[in-house]
Amino acid sequence: MSGAALVVVDLQNDFCEGVPGVAEQTGKTVAAARKAGVEVIFVRFLGDERYQGPSWRARNRLLGKRTRCREDTAGARFHSVRPAPGERVFTKYAKFDAFLAAGFGEYLATLGVHTLVLAGLFSDVCVDTTARTAFQRGYHITVPADCTTSLHLDPGAVLRFMAVLYGARITTGEELARTGGWAHREEQDHDAGVSR
Repeated sequence: MSGAALVVVDLQNDFCEGVPGVAEQTGKTVAAARKAGVEVIFVRFLGDERYQGPSWRARNRLLGKRTRCREDTAGARFHSVRPAPGERVFTKYAKFDAFLAAGFGEYLATLGVHTLVLAGLFSDVCVDTTARTAFQRGYHITVPADCTTSLHLDPGAVLRFMAVLYGARITTGEELARTGGWAHREEQDHDAGVSR
């Protein structure tokens, strides 16, 4: 076991419109993780009105936001990078945080991993929300910058925020594949019996 899991967040058709490069680079990173024996987990979003709470619906009306990733539509399908047989998929029903998807946190606990590598969309929405909960649950966070981008805020500022607030390691998918450094440094040292 690598000590890390790669979590691919909301890499779906509706979110990938106008977001060049992220899906392609995430696909390469997923392939590298699989080759390295790193657990790959997919998280998807379904935004149908029946799943939205009152505040979500009010926000959409107020801001004129369209509903994305409606169940059983092309927009909700994974974009180019798809789960391999046996890889787990967790569904968020009008939620930002992957830990609110039924069984997600429990499944991570069964893996015994200590580092979550978060890729997908969007760094300032679902990726950050998931990172925040993960950090509070004791996971180390790694974010490959070339496997995500932001929706509303400056992408670099979002990554710097995650580095400062959660101690997230900001790297690239290419670097992870090249070095095999999927697990957080402290975890690698611990597994090797090195004390700091």
